[in-house]
Amino acid sequence: MRAGVTALSVGLLCCRVCGQLSRQPDGGGHVRCPRCNAPLHARRPASMSTTWALTLAAMLLYLPANLLPIMVTSSFLGSQQDTILSGVVFLWRSGSWPLALVVFFASVMVPLLKILALLHLLLSVQRRSTHRLVQRARLYRLIEFVGRWSMLDIYVIVILVALVRFQGLATVEAGPAALSFAGVVILTMLAALSFDPRLMWDPVSPPPASARENTRD
Repeated sequence: MRAGVTALSVGLLCCRVCGQLSRQPDGGGHVRCPRCNAPLHARRPASMSTTWALTLAAMLLYLPANLLPIMVTSSFLGSQQDTILSGVVFLWRSGSWPLALVVFFASVMVPLLKILALLHLLLSVQRRSTHRLVQRARLYRLIEFVGRWSMLDIYVIVILVALVRFQGLATVEAGPAALSFAGVVILTMLAALSFDPRLMWDPVSPPPASARENTRD
């Protein structure tokens, strides 16, 4: 892929708060935006290590989120514990297969695919891979977009608790998996926010202006 001119290659820093472009000083050091006084960085500080930590934490919470009960129902007939997958099976067998598919993809597949996609982006940046950069950029935008739709199970539980308690039929409580599931969603969203997609393009970008000047000297 052909390299293009970037802000970093011409010695400019972009403020992530107000979008102001500022000239990077030759001596380096801490720089602040002249408009909003926010700190300026060529790349997000500790982007890779932070994203790795958040992604690995989400991986650890993914198993209890799917194996532990996410909802506990108590009534005069007894008590029942349901996991995400058992809820999907119940919806499928009861004839609500469209809702079963929505819950399965939003609650099981989407978090898993987000974790795998984040791992792919992290490993490709560490290897300084230049393969399919445009597709990887689209993948990152997709991860950011689907993040807001990953709390479907939590919404369903909240609505169900309100309806059941209003009618006085039974008691519905969130199970231990609900906290793990919410943790997976939040951690993957934070991981996507902490990842700096500009790191993907650095292997094909021109070197910074300061590096070129040092080379000429």
